[in-house]
Amino acid sequence: MTRRSSLPSTHGLAALDALARLQSVTAAAQELSLTQSAVSRQLQALEAQLGVELFVRRAKRISLTTAGQRYAEEVRRALDLLTNAALRLQTNPEGGTLNLAILPTFGMRWLLPRLPRFGRAHPDVTVNMNTRLGRFDFAETDMDAALSFGNGDWPNCHALRLEGEAVLPMASAAFLQAAPVAKPADLMALPLLHIQTRPEAWQDWFAAHGVAAQVLPGTRYDQFSTILQAARHGLGVALLPEYLAREEEADGRLEVVIGAPSPSRGAYYLVWPAEKHNTPALQAFCAWIKEEIEGEDLLPR
Repeated sequence: MTRRSSLPSTHGLAALDALARLQSVTAAAQELSLTQSAVSRQLQALEAQLGVELFVRRAKRISLTTAGQRYAEEVRRALDLLTNAALRLQTNPEGGTLNLAILPTFGMRWLLPRLPRFGRAHPDVTVNMNTRLGRFDFAETDMDAALSFGNGDWPNCHALRLEGEAVLPMASAAFLQAAPVAKPADLMALPLLHIQTRPEAWQDWFAAHGVAAQVLPGTRYDQFSTILQAARHGLGVALLPEYLAREEEADGRLEVVIGAPSPSRGAYYLVWPAEKHNTPALQAFCAWIKEEIEGEDLLPR
């Protein structure tokens, strides 16, 4: 059997995906602009071609078997890849495309202001960006590269160190007037704002300032954009990367509470899978970003 002859119909795969998401043949038919009987025929043909029971039929209802659910998840990822491939072709048929996963705040504050220079140097390359907070599997997405914070230890990937990071405790002026701080240990009695991607950041900061800290209660936030708002509204003290702290202090929205910048454990990296290393668009982006970061850093090495 050839690869082509074993490929299921895309109509059948679309019907399966719609059924898995909507849990109803009627709803799937409405989404696909087909009749219920047409969707049912496509599902039956898909099941017959694969030779695996995908559906459980009871009375007038149809649901997915365990095998059908697993297959539907893989089909959904495949359909997303095909859709994105078509969009890339339509938006930039002649040039290259780079799909880049970015950290929301670092991507917006550090990368986006620089991108016009990349666009002028490489007008034939389209950069598509998708914000992601945590690690993900490159094999299960259409991302070509990612901005990551950590040690650059993605498996089977190359990593380019972009910037180190140092942090400062920041709070609003009104908050500090009500709760003045004279020494680092005073912060132990104040509400601390934690970022989920840096679970040990406050312990590291206190240790760097000679304060033993075991349990540090406080509220947790998933993004720097939300922790910034919390600090601005006087909810507590946030430990912010220096590139954010500089902007907040310059704008008068937050003040440095106490102390000098303290190094973070990790750094910012550009990471990409080894199998995409020779992609022209990615090579152009890597070469450009190396020139961008030459001679600069958020933290001395």
